[in-house]
Amino acid sequence: MHNTWLIAKREYLERVRARSFVIMTILIPALMGGLIFGSSVMGGRGGSNSNSGSTIKVITQDAQFGLDLKDELENRKGSKIEVDVISPPGPNTRTDLARELKSKDIDGYLWVTPAATSSSTGQARASFEWVPRSKVSASLKNTIGDAVRAVLTREGLTHSGMGASDIDALMQQVDLDTSQSSKNDISDSATASAFGLFFLMYFVILFYGMNVARSIIEEKTSRIFEVLLATIRPEEMMAGKVLGVGAVGLTQVGIWMSAALLYAGAGLMSADIPFHLTAPQVIFFIVFFLLGYILYSSLAAALGAMNSSEQELQQMNIFLMLPLIACSMVIYRVVTDPDGTLARAFSYFPFCTPLIMYARIAVKQPPWYEIAGSIAGLVLTICAVLWFASRVYRIGILMYGKRPNLPEIIRWIKYS
Repeated sequence: MHNTWLIAKREYLERVRARSFVIMTILIPALMGGLIFGSSVMGGRGGSNSNSGSTIKVITQDAQFGLDLKDELENRKGSKIEVDVISPPGPNTRTDLARELKSKDIDGYLWVTPAATSSSTGQARASFEWVPRSKVSASLKNTIGDAVRAVLTREGLTHSGMGASDIDALMQQVDLDTSQSSKNDISDSATASAFGLFFLMYFVILFYGMNVARSIIEEKTSRIFEVLLATIRPEEMMAGKVLGVGAVGLTQVGIWMSAALLYAGAGLMSADIPFHLTAPQVIFFIVFFLLGYILYSSLAAALGAMNSSEQELQQMNIFLMLPLIACSMVIYRVVTDPDGTLARAFSYFPFCTPLIMYARIAVKQPPWYEIAGSIAGLVLTICAVLWFASRVYRIGILMYGKRPNLPEIIRWIKYS
Protein backbone atom coordinates (compact mmCIF):
# COMPACT_ATOMS: atom_id res chain seq x y z
CA MET A 1 0.00 0.00 0.00
CA HIS A 2 2.95 2.34 0.48
CA ASN A 3 3.78 2.37 -3.23
CA THR A 4 0.09 2.65 -4.13
CA TRP A 5 -0.24 5.62 -1.79
CA LEU A 6 2.79 7.35 -3.35
CA ILE A 7 1.37 6.94 -6.86
CA ALA A 8 -2.09 8.12 -5.74
CA LYS A 9 -0.60 11.15 -3.98
CA ARG A 10 1.44 12.08 -7.05
CA GLU A 11 -1.58 11.75 -9.38
CA TYR A 12 -3.77 13.77 -7.01
CA LEU A 13 -1.37 16.64 -6.43
CA GLU A 14 -0.35 16.84 -10.07
CA ARG A 15 -3.97 17.28 -11.20
CA VAL A 16 -5.19 19.49 -8.37
CA ARG A 17 -2.35 21.93 -8.97
CA ALA A 18 -3.05 22.06 -12.70
CA ARG A 19 -4.51 25.29 -14.06
CA SER A 20 -7.31 23.42 -15.87
CA PHE A 21 -8.56 21.95 -12.57
CA VAL A 22 -8.69 25.36 -10.90
CA ILE A 23 -10.46 26.93 -13.89
CA MET A 24 -13.08 24.18 -14.19
CA THR A 25 -13.67 24.03 -10.43
CA ILE A 26 -14.33 27.78 -10.24
CA LEU A 27 -15.87 28.34 -13.67
CA ILE A 28 -18.71 25.82 -13.46
CA PRO A 29 -20.13 27.04 -10.10
CA ALA A 30 -19.74 30.64 -11.32
CA LEU A 31 -21.65 29.88 -14.54
CA MET A 32 -24.35 27.97 -12.66
CA GLY A 33 -24.68 30.78 -10.12
CA GLY A 34 -24.98 33.36 -12.89
CA LEU A 35 -27.58 31.26 -14.68
CA ILE A 36 -29.66 30.76 -11.51
CA PHE A 37 -29.40 34.41 -10.51
CA GLY A 38 -30.27 35.54 -14.03
CA SER A 39 -33.31 33.29 -14.21
CA SER A 40 -34.46 34.60 -10.82
CA VAL A 41 -34.07 38.22 -11.93
CA MET A 42 -35.80 37.62 -15.24
CA GLY A 43 -38.57 35.74 -13.48
CA GLY A 44 -39.07 38.67 -11.12
CA ARG A 45 -39.35 41.02 -14.08
CA GLY A 46 -42.13 39.12 -15.72
CA GLY A 47 -40.64 35.94 -17.10
CA SER A 48 -42.35 33.14 -18.98
CA ASN A 49 -44.49 32.19 -15.96
CA SER A 50 -45.55 35.71 -14.95
CA ASN A 51 -48.11 38.13 -16.40
CA SER A 52 -47.25 40.92 -13.97
CA GLY A 53 -47.67 44.38 -15.46
CA SER A 54 -49.18 43.24 -18.76
CA THR A 55 -51.45 45.66 -20.61
CA ILE A 56 -53.87 44.44 -23.28
CA LYS A 57 -56.89 45.75 -25.17
CA VAL A 58 -60.11 43.92 -26.01
CA ILE A 59 -61.95 45.01 -29.14
CA THR A 60 -65.51 43.74 -29.40
CA GLN A 61 -68.98 44.71 -30.63
CA ASP A 62 -70.48 43.30 -27.42
CA ALA A 63 -69.62 45.80 -24.71
CA GLN A 64 -70.96 43.57 -21.94
CA PHE A 65 -68.71 40.70 -23.04
CA GLY A 66 -65.74 43.06 -22.99
CA LEU A 67 -66.53 44.24 -19.46
CA ASP A 68 -67.02 40.66 -18.26
CA LEU A 69 -63.67 39.64 -19.75
CA LYS A 70 -62.00 42.70 -18.21
CA ASP A 71 -63.38 41.77 -14.80
CA GLU A 72 -62.31 38.11 -15.20
CA LEU A 73 -58.73 38.99 -16.18
CA GLU A 74 -58.13 41.77 -13.66
CA ASN A 75 -59.56 39.79 -10.74
CA ARG A 76 -58.04 36.43 -11.61
CA LYS A 77 -55.89 35.02 -8.81
CA GLY A 78 -52.16 35.44 -9.40
CA SER A 79 -52.68 37.61 -12.49
CA LYS A 80 -51.95 41.35 -12.76
CA ILE A 81 -53.27 42.32 -16.16
CA GLU A 82 -54.61 45.73 -17.08
CA VAL A 83 -57.41 45.53 -19.65
CA ASP A 84 -58.87 48.32 -21.81
CA VAL A 85 -62.10 47.60 -23.70
CA ILE A 86 -62.86 49.22 -27.06
CA SER A 87 -66.48 48.81 -28.12
CA PRO A 88 -67.39 49.22 -30.88
CA PRO A 89 -64.19 49.39 -32.98
CA GLY A 90 -63.71 52.27 -35.39
CA PRO A 91 -62.31 52.29 -38.93
CA ASN A 92 -58.80 53.22 -37.71
CA THR A 93 -58.71 50.92 -34.68
CA ARG A 94 -56.42 48.34 -36.32
CA THR A 95 -53.94 51.03 -37.34
CA ASP A 96 -53.91 52.57 -33.88
CA LEU A 97 -53.39 49.17 -32.26
CA ALA A 98 -50.48 48.35 -34.58
CA ARG A 99 -48.84 51.65 -33.64
CA GLU A 100 -49.30 50.95 -29.91
CA LEU A 101 -47.78 47.49 -30.31
CA LYS A 102 -44.80 48.94 -32.12
CA SER A 103 -44.25 51.56 -29.43
CA LYS A 104 -44.69 48.87 -26.71
CA ASP A 105 -47.57 50.73 -25.09
CA ILE A 106 -49.55 47.48 -24.96
CA ASP A 107 -48.51 43.82 -24.84
CA GLY A 108 -51.20 42.67 -27.26
CA TYR A 109 -54.85 42.92 -28.18
CA LEU A 110 -57.79 40.55 -28.52
CA TRP A 111 -60.07 41.18 -31.50
CA VAL A 112 -63.50 39.60 -31.14
CA THR A 113 -65.45 39.07 -34.37
CA PRO A 114 -69.22 38.66 -33.86
CA ALA A 115 -70.70 35.24 -34.57
CA ALA A 116 -72.52 34.61 -37.82
CA THR A 117 -75.99 33.07 -37.57
CA SER A 118 -76.04 29.36 -38.32
CA SER A 119 -79.09 27.80 -39.95
CA SER A 120 -78.60 24.47 -38.19
CA THR A 121 -78.29 25.62 -34.59
CA GLY A 122 -79.54 29.18 -34.78
CA GLN A 123 -76.35 30.47 -33.14
CA ALA A 124 -72.59 30.24 -33.52
CA ARG A 125 -69.61 31.20 -31.39
CA ALA A 126 -67.68 34.38 -32.09
CA SER A 127 -64.11 34.14 -33.34
CA PHE A 128 -61.18 35.45 -31.30
CA GLU A 129 -57.92 36.82 -32.74
CA TRP A 130 -55.00 37.36 -30.36
CA VAL A 131 -52.22 39.64 -31.66
CA PRO A 132 -49.26 39.84 -29.23
CA ARG A 133 -46.18 41.96 -29.23
CA SER A 134 -43.10 40.20 -30.64
CA LYS A 135 -41.54 39.65 -27.19
CA VAL A 136 -44.30 38.92 -24.71
CA SER A 137 -45.00 36.32 -22.03
CA ALA A 138 -46.02 32.98 -23.54
CA SER A 139 -48.33 32.32 -20.58
CA LEU A 140 -50.32 35.50 -21.33
CA LYS A 141 -52.01 33.78 -24.27
CA ASN A 142 -53.04 30.84 -22.07
CA THR A 143 -54.35 33.17 -19.37
CA ILE A 144 -56.48 35.09 -21.86
CA GLY A 145 -57.77 31.85 -23.38
CA ASP A 146 -58.80 30.55 -19.94
CA ALA A 147 -60.53 33.85 -19.16
CA VAL A 148 -62.46 33.82 -22.45
CA ARG A 149 -63.64 30.27 -21.79
CA ALA A 150 -64.72 31.23 -18.27
CA VAL A 151 -66.75 34.23 -19.54
CA LEU A 152 -68.40 32.16 -22.28
CA THR A 153 -69.25 29.47 -19.72
CA ARG A 154 -70.83 32.06 -17.44
CA GLU A 155 -72.88 33.44 -20.34
CA GLY A 156 -74.04 29.95 -21.30
CA LEU A 157 -75.08 29.14 -17.72
CA THR A 158 -76.89 32.50 -17.44
CA HIS A 159 -78.83 31.83 -20.65
CA SER A 160 -79.77 28.43 -19.24
CA GLY A 161 -81.52 30.13 -16.32
CA MET A 162 -78.95 29.55 -13.54
CA GLY A 163 -78.69 32.26 -10.90
CA ALA A 164 -75.62 34.46 -10.46
CA SER A 165 -74.81 33.08 -6.99
CA ASP A 166 -74.99 29.50 -8.24
CA ILE A 167 -72.74 30.36 -11.18
CA ASP A 168 -70.18 31.99 -8.87
CA ALA A 169 -70.14 28.93 -6.63
CA LEU A 170 -69.75 26.63 -9.62
CA MET A 171 -66.97 28.70 -11.23
CA GLN A 172 -65.02 29.24 -8.02
CA GLN A 173 -61.35 28.25 -8.32
CA VAL A 174 -60.43 25.01 -6.58
CA ASP A 175 -57.24 24.94 -4.45
CA LEU A 176 -55.76 21.51 -3.84
CA ASP A 177 -54.41 20.83 -0.36
CA THR A 178 -51.15 18.87 -0.63
CA SER A 179 -50.16 19.06 3.04
CA GLN A 180 -51.28 15.47 3.63
CA SER A 181 -49.62 14.06 0.52
CA SER A 182 -47.76 10.80 0.99
CA LYS A 183 -44.04 11.14 1.55
CA ASN A 184 -43.56 8.59 -1.23
CA ASP A 185 -45.06 10.89 -3.85
CA ILE A 186 -42.67 12.09 -6.54
CA SER A 187 -42.09 15.80 -5.99
CA ASP A 188 -40.65 18.44 -8.29
CA SER A 189 -37.72 18.82 -5.92
CA ALA A 190 -36.88 15.10 -6.08
CA THR A 191 -37.14 15.13 -9.87
CA ALA A 192 -34.85 18.13 -10.21
CA SER A 193 -32.33 16.59 -7.81
CA ALA A 194 -32.39 13.28 -9.68
CA PHE A 195 -31.75 14.88 -13.07
CA GLY A 196 -29.09 17.26 -11.76
CA LEU A 197 -27.08 14.68 -9.85
CA PHE A 198 -27.49 12.08 -12.61
CA PHE A 199 -25.77 14.29 -15.17
CA LEU A 200 -23.17 15.40 -12.63
CA MET A 201 -22.25 11.77 -11.93
CA TYR A 202 -22.38 10.97 -15.68
CA PHE A 203 -19.94 13.76 -16.51
CA VAL A 204 -17.48 13.11 -13.67
CA ILE A 205 -17.34 9.32 -14.13
CA LEU A 206 -16.75 9.62 -17.87
CA PHE A 207 -14.32 12.54 -17.66
CA TYR A 208 -12.11 11.21 -14.88
CA GLY A 209 -12.34 7.62 -16.09
CA MET A 210 -10.89 8.74 -19.42
CA ASN A 211 -8.25 10.77 -17.56
CA VAL A 212 -6.87 7.49 -16.19
CA ALA A 213 -6.53 6.10 -19.73
CA ARG A 214 -4.92 9.31 -21.03
CA SER A 215 -2.44 9.32 -18.16
CA ILE A 216 -1.36 5.79 -19.05
CA ILE A 217 -0.98 6.71 -22.74
CA GLU A 218 1.20 9.73 -21.83
CA GLU A 219 3.48 7.66 -19.63
CA LYS A 220 3.72 4.88 -22.21
CA THR A 221 4.74 7.45 -24.81
CA SER A 222 7.43 8.95 -22.54
CA ARG A 223 8.64 5.47 -21.46
CA ILE A 224 8.41 6.43 -17.76
CA PHE A 225 6.88 3.01 -17.07
CA GLU A 226 10.12 1.26 -17.87
CA VAL A 227 11.81 3.14 -15.01
CA LEU A 228 8.93 2.88 -12.52
CA LEU A 229 8.49 -0.86 -13.00
CA ALA A 230 11.95 -1.43 -11.58
CA THR A 231 10.61 -0.61 -8.10
CA ILE A 232 6.80 -0.75 -8.35
CA ARG A 233 4.55 -3.60 -9.41
CA PRO A 234 2.03 -2.93 -12.22
CA GLU A 235 -0.94 -3.65 -9.90
CA GLU A 236 0.27 -1.02 -7.44
CA MET A 237 0.74 1.48 -10.23
CA MET A 238 -2.78 0.92 -11.63
CA ALA A 239 -4.36 1.08 -8.16
CA GLY A 240 -2.51 4.33 -7.40
CA LYS A 241 -3.69 5.93 -10.62
CA VAL A 242 -7.31 4.90 -10.06
CA LEU A 243 -7.33 6.14 -6.45
CA GLY A 244 -5.47 9.38 -7.16
CA VAL A 245 -7.60 10.46 -10.12
CA GLY A 246 -10.76 9.37 -8.29
CA ALA A 247 -9.83 11.56 -5.33
CA VAL A 248 -9.49 14.50 -7.72
CA GLY A 249 -12.99 13.87 -9.07
CA LEU A 250 -14.44 13.54 -5.58
CA THR A 251 -12.76 16.79 -4.54
CA GLN A 252 -14.21 18.65 -7.50
CA VAL A 253 -17.70 17.23 -6.96
CA GLY A 254 -17.50 18.16 -3.26
CA ILE A 255 -16.64 21.76 -4.15
CA TRP A 256 -19.50 21.95 -6.68
CA MET A 257 -22.04 20.51 -4.24
CA SER A 258 -20.86 22.88 -1.50
CA ALA A 259 -21.33 25.79 -3.92
CA ALA A 260 -24.85 24.57 -4.71
CA LEU A 261 -25.70 24.43 -1.00
CA LEU A 262 -24.30 27.94 -0.54
CA TYR A 263 -26.46 29.22 -3.41
CA ALA A 264 -29.51 27.63 -1.83
CA GLY A 265 -28.65 29.02 1.61
CA ALA A 266 -28.14 32.50 0.21
CA GLY A 267 -31.59 32.41 -1.41
CA LEU A 268 -30.24 32.56 -4.96
CA MET A 269 -32.25 29.53 -6.05
CA SER A 270 -35.29 30.59 -8.03
CA ALA A 271 -38.68 29.36 -6.87
CA ASP A 272 -39.05 27.81 -10.30
CA ILE A 273 -35.96 25.62 -9.70
CA PRO A 274 -36.89 23.27 -6.85
CA PHE A 275 -33.69 21.54 -5.82
CA HIS A 276 -33.37 19.83 -2.46
CA LEU A 277 -30.76 17.42 -1.09
CA THR A 278 -31.11 15.19 1.94
CA ALA A 279 -28.36 13.50 3.94
CA PRO A 280 -29.19 9.98 2.61
CA GLN A 281 -29.07 11.30 -0.97
CA VAL A 282 -25.61 12.76 -0.40
CA ILE A 283 -24.36 9.53 1.18
CA PHE A 284 -25.73 7.35 -1.62
CA PHE A 285 -24.31 9.76 -4.19
CA ILE A 286 -20.81 9.33 -2.74
CA VAL A 287 -21.20 5.53 -2.55
CA PHE A 288 -22.44 5.09 -6.12
CA PHE A 289 -20.03 7.67 -7.48
CA LEU A 290 -17.04 5.83 -5.99
CA LEU A 291 -18.25 2.42 -7.15
CA GLY A 292 -19.10 3.70 -10.63
CA TYR A 293 -15.81 5.51 -10.93
CA ILE A 294 -13.78 2.43 -9.89
CA LEU A 295 -15.69 0.31 -12.42
CA TYR A 296 -15.21 2.65 -15.37
CA SER A 297 -11.70 3.78 -14.48
CA SER A 298 -10.56 0.14 -14.29
CA LEU A 299 -11.91 -0.42 -17.79
CA ALA A 300 -10.25 2.81 -18.90
CA ALA A 301 -6.92 1.64 -17.44
CA ALA A 302 -7.17 -1.57 -19.45
CA LEU A 303 -8.01 0.39 -22.60
CA GLY A 304 -5.08 2.75 -22.01
CA ALA A 305 -2.70 -0.19 -21.60
CA MET A 306 -3.96 -1.76 -24.86
CA ASN A 307 -3.32 1.35 -26.95
CA SER A 308 -0.20 3.31 -27.74
CA SER A 309 -1.64 6.67 -28.87
CA GLU A 310 -4.45 9.11 -28.14
CA GLN A 311 -6.00 8.43 -31.57
CA GLU A 312 -6.26 4.70 -30.90
CA LEU A 313 -7.76 5.39 -27.48
CA GLN A 314 -10.48 7.63 -28.94
CA GLN A 315 -11.62 4.77 -31.18
CA MET A 316 -12.00 2.53 -28.11
CA ASN A 317 -13.99 5.09 -26.10
CA ILE A 318 -17.23 3.59 -27.36
CA PHE A 319 -16.84 0.67 -24.94
CA LEU A 320 -16.96 3.13 -22.04
CA MET A 321 -19.65 5.38 -23.45
CA LEU A 322 -22.25 2.83 -24.60
CA PRO A 323 -23.59 1.98 -21.09
CA LEU A 324 -23.60 5.67 -20.14
CA ILE A 325 -25.45 6.59 -23.33
CA ALA A 326 -28.00 3.86 -22.59
CA CYS A 327 -28.52 5.37 -19.12
CA SER A 328 -29.12 8.83 -20.56
CA MET A 329 -31.68 7.41 -23.00
CA VAL A 330 -33.82 5.84 -20.24
CA ILE A 331 -33.33 8.37 -17.43
CA TYR A 332 -36.63 10.14 -18.15
CA ARG A 333 -38.57 6.90 -17.91
CA VAL A 334 -36.71 6.01 -14.71
CA VAL A 335 -37.47 9.36 -13.06
CA THR A 336 -41.15 9.35 -14.04
CA ASP A 337 -41.64 5.67 -13.13
CA PRO A 338 -38.92 4.65 -10.63
CA ASP A 339 -40.66 1.39 -9.74
CA GLY A 340 -41.28 0.31 -13.33
CA THR A 341 -39.83 -2.76 -15.02
CA LEU A 342 -37.41 -0.71 -17.14
CA ALA A 343 -36.05 1.15 -14.11
CA ARG A 344 -35.59 -2.07 -12.14
CA ALA A 345 -33.87 -3.86 -15.03
CA PHE A 346 -31.36 -1.07 -15.68
CA SER A 347 -30.67 -0.57 -11.97
CA TYR A 348 -29.54 -4.21 -11.71
CA PHE A 349 -27.32 -4.06 -14.82
CA PRO A 350 -23.90 -3.41 -13.19
CA PHE A 351 -22.63 -0.92 -15.78
CA CYS A 352 -25.82 1.14 -15.36
CA THR A 353 -26.33 0.58 -11.62
CA PRO A 354 -24.41 3.65 -10.34
CA LEU A 355 -26.47 6.09 -12.39
CA ILE A 356 -29.88 4.42 -12.57
CA MET A 357 -30.12 3.11 -9.01
CA TYR A 358 -29.05 6.47 -7.64
CA ALA A 359 -31.68 8.22 -9.79
CA ARG A 360 -34.31 5.89 -8.32
CA ILE A 361 -33.08 6.66 -4.80
CA ALA A 362 -33.20 10.42 -5.44
CA VAL A 363 -36.80 10.25 -6.72
CA LYS A 364 -38.34 7.55 -4.54
CA GLN A 365 -36.11 5.36 -2.40
CA PRO A 366 -36.56 1.65 -3.28
CA PRO A 367 -36.69 -1.08 -0.60
CA TRP A 368 -33.38 -1.68 1.16
CA TYR A 369 -32.96 -5.16 -0.32
CA GLU A 370 -33.08 -3.77 -3.87
CA ILE A 371 -30.35 -1.25 -3.03
CA ALA A 372 -28.26 -3.91 -1.28
CA GLY A 373 -28.71 -6.33 -4.20
CA SER A 374 -27.65 -3.73 -6.76
CA ILE A 375 -24.57 -2.77 -4.70
CA ALA A 376 -23.61 -6.44 -4.26
CA GLY A 377 -23.87 -7.07 -8.01
CA LEU A 378 -21.86 -3.92 -8.70
CA VAL A 379 -19.11 -4.92 -6.27
CA LEU A 380 -18.83 -8.41 -7.82
CA THR A 381 -18.61 -6.86 -11.28
CA ILE A 382 -15.90 -4.46 -10.08
CA CYS A 383 -13.89 -7.40 -8.73
CA ALA A 384 -14.16 -9.19 -12.09
CA VAL A 385 -13.23 -6.04 -14.03
CA LEU A 386 -10.28 -5.36 -11.73
CA TRP A 387 -9.06 -8.94 -12.21
CA PHE A 388 -9.28 -8.52 -15.99
CA ALA A 389 -7.84 -4.99 -16.07
CA SER A 390 -4.88 -5.81 -13.81
CA ARG A 391 -3.77 -8.67 -16.06
CA VAL A 392 -4.19 -6.66 -19.25
CA TYR A 393 -2.44 -3.71 -17.63
CA ARG A 394 0.53 -5.82 -16.46
CA ILE A 395 1.43 -6.83 -20.02
CA GLY A 396 -0.10 -4.00 -22.05
CA ILE A 397 1.90 -1.14 -20.55
CA LEU A 398 5.08 -2.62 -22.03
CA MET A 399 3.58 -3.31 -25.45
CA TYR A 400 4.13 -0.81 -28.27
CA GLY A 401 3.20 -0.75 -31.90
CA LYS A 402 -0.05 -2.19 -33.23
CA ARG A 403 -3.23 -2.51 -31.21
CA PRO A 404 -3.68 -6.05 -29.82
CA ASN A 405 -6.52 -8.23 -31.06
CA LEU A 406 -8.74 -10.47 -28.94
CA PRO A 407 -6.55 -13.61 -29.14
CA GLU A 408 -3.52 -11.61 -28.03
CA ILE A 409 -5.45 -10.15 -25.07
CA ILE A 410 -6.47 -13.66 -24.04
CA ARG A 411 -2.81 -14.72 -24.17
CA TRP A 412 -1.91 -11.73 -21.97
CA ILE A 413 -4.44 -12.86 -19.36
CA LYS A 414 -3.14 -16.44 -19.41
CA TYR A 415 0.47 -15.28 -19.21
CA SER A 416 -0.33 -12.97 -16.26
